[in-house]
Amino acid sequence: MPTFSFAFAIESIVAILLLITIGYCYVLNKRLMSLRADKDTMRDMIADLVAATNMANSAIGQLREVAGEADNVLNSRLEEAEKFSIELANHVISGQGVVEKIAKITSAARHSETIARVDPRRANMALEQLNLHDKRKGRAA
Repeated sequence: MPTFSFAFAIESIVAILLLITIGYCYVLNKRLMSLRADKDTMRDMIADLVAATNMANSAIGQLREVAGEADNVLNSRLEEAEKFSIELANHVISGQGVVEKIAKITSAARHSETIARVDPRRANMALEQLNLHDKRKGRAA
């Protein structure tokens, strides 16, 4: 009988090992199925990523075009603003010349009022000399 119990023990151990192997194969099969499902999901994700990358490349190209156009527009507006700035500076200089003339005229007028009381001919001569002086400097009245 000892051989029977020894053989039974060995066959029981083999049966238990077979059950463990079957259980492990079942778990492994589940994991492989999950991995295959994840593989399909990964393929879909990669396809979406490639599509998104293509769209991003297209958008970058369009953005570069728009940036170039904006740069051209900005440069033209800066040139125009620079021209206006120069023109404005010229008007300011002309305005300063006009203010100087007005100051001279008012000064001459005040001076001529005191002279006019004495002699109106001297006031007219002073105004003529002022006009001659301005013409010599290249300024027109």
